[in-house]
Amino acid sequence: MRQTMQEKREEGLQQILNKIYEVGVDEVGRGAVFGPVFSAVVVLTKKNKFILQELGVMDSKKLTPQKRKLLLPSILSLSSDYGIGQSSVREIDKLGIRFATELSMIRALKKLRNKPPEIIIDGPLLLRPWKGIQKNIVSGDSKFTAISSASIIAKISRDNLMERLEKKYPGYLIFKNKGYGTKEHFSAIKKNGITILHRKSFLKKSNLI
Repeated sequence: MRQTMQEKREEGLQQILNKIYEVGVDEVGRGAVFGPVFSAVVVLTKKNKFILQELGVMDSKKLTPQKRKLLLPSILSLSSDYGIGQSSVREIDKLGIRFATELSMIRALKKLRNKPPEIIIDGPLLLRPWKGIQKNIVSGDSKFTAISSASIIAKISRDNLMERLEKKYPGYLIFKNKGYGTKEHFSAIKKNGITILHRKSFLKKSNLI
């Protein structure tokens, strides 16, 4: 029987997937007190992994915001596939940060066209809902280019949201602190109160509510 166009496409995607060298997953915003947690997954071939290394892709925390933005188009164009997911403040407060982070990772992975044969995740914690092979790498964002690339995508996506939310919630220096619990941010909370996008479960531990 002749293959349909869809079958040929799926077969082609599977051939690409079989040549994949790394599928990296990382999150951003887990420790913040404001806003959602973001996750991203990046699928790289061995060839494109080395190209991105040459371009300077590394752990997003070691790059300036300007460098991250410069690298993003190359990451997106050289990735065989990628996905972005997030979990809301409501989900973080209701489910706890670990489960909410896992949920954001699963949502990112579901954006991929095909289920990867294996994923590597930054950090020591298993992605419990994932039904497949996974490896946990401590400081993986400084060891694996796919994880580094995922960290950059997640970081820029979340930072862009923080920039928009700064306009909606002025007075908290959100774009400067990115929603993290800096001294200035805590002072602003004491002065202005909490917003609907502050994580109440986190602030209770800091005795701010």
